[in-house]
Amino acid sequence: MDIIQSFLSISLELTILFVAISFLIHLIQGVIPYDKLNQYLKGKNVLAGSVMALVIAFVTPFCSCSTIPVVVNLLHKQIRFGIVMVFLFASPVLDPTIITLMAALLGMKVALAYTVMTSVLSMVIGLTLEKMGFAKSVKTVVVSGYKEKQTTFSLKAALQETLVLMKSVYPFLIIGAAIGSMIHGLVPTVWISSVFGGNQWWLVPIAAIIGIPLYIRLSAMIPLSHIFVLKGMAIAPVMALMISSAGASLPELTLLNSIFKKRLVIAFVISVISMSTISGFLFYMM
Repeated sequence: MDIIQSFLSISLELTILFVAISFLIHLIQGVIPYDKLNQYLKGKNVLAGSVMALVIAFVTPFCSCSTIPVVVNLLHKQIRFGIVMVFLFASPVLDPTIITLMAALLGMKVALAYTVMTSVLSMVIGLTLEKMGFAKSVKTVVVSGYKEKQTTFSLKAALQETLVLMKSVYPFLIIGAAIGSMIHGLVPTVWISSVFGGNQWWLVPIAAIIGIPLYIRLSAMIPLSHIFVLKGMAIAPVMALMISSAGASLPELTLLNSIFKKRLVIAFVISVISMSTISGFLFYMM
């Protein structure tokens, strides 16, 4: 009975927040001047271009796999490699809807720290890969069927986009809520807090490595993380697991292998694990 009550409570809260926030975000997207943002991406100012890559990643969130066609499109436009990599790292983890849900369930401090850490590390890692000469590891590829999204300020359009997003993302929220409810009702709090609640440094890199093959959508990780934290799990490994599972996945790596040479794919995996691990360690300092 406790499991059902927990599931209904979490699901109702997530549903209300998800619909309201998604609708608002899509409404705002209708007035964003994407043409001007693209001009910054093509500009000579690397810092400005990187910031714009973060902005575009934030206002047009994608899962790790959906990011790939956009990355190819940016490369075809001759956008600087480092800036494209900033977008590649940031897009799956900077989702305004999910970050708002994170603030509601885990606290504003956690959501703000998560946003700052992932943004800064995406910029640093993306530009570092360029400095290391990985731009030469991009294959010549062609993506067909991809069209840039045209947006207008419209209540109807925002509602339609919200419904589309619900079909693709909302099921993962419910799955996460269901798994979290079962953990909440069946797994002893003492066990989680004793095994994962300490300050053992090795929990963070292990969580970062485990997250990649798990392929847990960020939308599903939010309710799971909420339960883990309530059960006494330290926030540092929770964040490492969340970032790595969202930042890379086995299906995405398969797609990346078609546009990147092997050394860049390996560098990408190491970079995601590094970003997750560093973020986790930084949460220990909070």
